[in-house]
Amino acid sequence: MSRRNHSPRIPNPGAPALRSELVHAAARMIAEDGADYGFAKKKALRQLGLPDGFPLPGNAEIEAAVRAYQAIYQEDEQAERLAFLRGAAIDMMHRLTRFSPYLTGSVLEGTAGRHARIDLLLFPDSAKELEIFLLDQGIPFHHGNPRNERVEAVFVIDDENRPANLIVLPPRDERVAQKGHDGRVRTRARVEAVEALCIPAGQSCQA
Repeated sequence: MSRRNHSPRIPNPGAPALRSELVHAAARMIAEDGADYGFAKKKALRQLGLPDGFPLPGNAEIEAAVRAYQAIYQEDEQAERLAFLRGAAIDMMHRLTRFSPYLTGSVLEGTAGRHARIDLLLFPDSAKELEIFLLDQGIPFHHGNPRNERVEAVFVIDDENRPANLIVLPPRDERVAQKGHDGRVRTRARVEAVEALCIPAGQSCQA
C-alpha cells in the first residue's frame, strides 16, 4: 500500500474569519502599542500562526479597524490626545513656516493614539538649512533613517509630549503627490487646513 506525502494544510486565503482576525489583531497593536502598519501586519501573522504566503490586508482596511477599535475602547483618551497633537503640530508648523510645512500621517487622518508621532513634510532649500535652524532654536533632535530615496533627511524630535518626525524633501517635490508603502496618495495639509479641523470637531487643539 503506497503512502502519500502530506504537506501542511495552508489556510484558505479567502477565509473571512482568518482575515478578520488578522486585521483586528494588527489594528489593536497600532492602537495600543503605536506599531506601524507593516510591523503590525507581520506580527499579527505570526501570532495567529498563519503562513508567510497568507495575503496581507491593505492599510486602508486596517485603518478602518483602528478607527473602530479607538471608538470602542479609547474614545475619550484618543480624542484628547488627537486634539493635543494637532495643537502641537499647529504650533510647530507656525515656527517652521519658512520651510513650507505640511502635516501628514495619523495626526492629520484622525487615528493618532497614545504613541503617535507628528509627521511633518518640509521643503527647505537644503536639509542643512533646517538643521541649522533647529540648532539655533535650541530644539533637540537626532537623525532618523529616510524611508525612500526621495527623502533627503529625517530629523527626529523625541519630546515626550510632542514627538515629531521632520521629513525633508526637495523643494521641487512640494507639488508632487507623495505615496505611501501601499501605493495610496499620502494626504497632507497646510497649517490653515489643520486649524480648520479643530472647528467642526469642537476641539480646542491647545498643545
